[in-house]
Amino acid sequence: MSIKVVLFDFDGTLADTLPLSFHAFKTVFKQYDNRDVSNDELVAMFGPTEEDIIDGNFSDKTLVQQAIEDYYSIYEQGHFGTFQNDQEIIDLLQFLKESGLIIGVITGKSRRAFQLSSEALMMQRFFDISITGDDVDRAKPDPEGINNALSILNIDKSDAIFIGDSNADILAGVAAGVRTYGVRWLPTYQSPDYDLMPDGIFNRVAEFRELLEKENILHGN
Repeated sequence: MSIKVVLFDFDGTLADTLPLSFHAFKTVFKQYDNRDVSNDELVAMFGPTEEDIIDGNFSDKTLVQQAIEDYYSIYEQGHFGTFQNDQEIIDLLQFLKESGLIIGVITGKSRRAFQLSSEALMMQRFFDISITGDDVDRAKPDPEGINNALSILNIDKSDAIFIGDSNADILAGVAAGVRTYGVRWLPTYQSPDYDLMPDGIFNRVAEFRELLEKENILHGN
């Protein structure tokens, strides 16, 4: 099997940014909507962009725009200080890039949030394409984002794999007809269980690298 493109989800897959997002959402929900929301409640809201999550769940719509701006400010600041990249993931991205693969991101994050994270974490240099929540009409589990990326890249689905941490990721990958893997290799991930079984589940980054080397799928041998 030959792989030309590796498509990743972002939050919980390439970066341990879910805690930053949880904190920012909890802060604005409490301040502007007087609501205490749990991580599980927030995960249930995930799918739309950050703006749409706030707009769709706030009681007082007049406060939405200020809450959105505060969300981004809090989220951005969370990347600095004690936050660190996962070195194994950086090494993985470098390995894939050096192996000549195309690397893409399919994320429900807004373009603004994705750029904040990818720039702060110095990951942008690895990505050949990114499809954000602002770029699709239908969020994951719909396969629109994956299909759009493959169409833009002119890559057949048989030459691509998709990797994500959430149930929606797995459903989207399966619906797109690409080889799909679930990951639990970062401290915080979205889904412990999936509605459909992926082609594999990785608890460590090294397990994915071992698969690539074992099957020689990098070179189609």
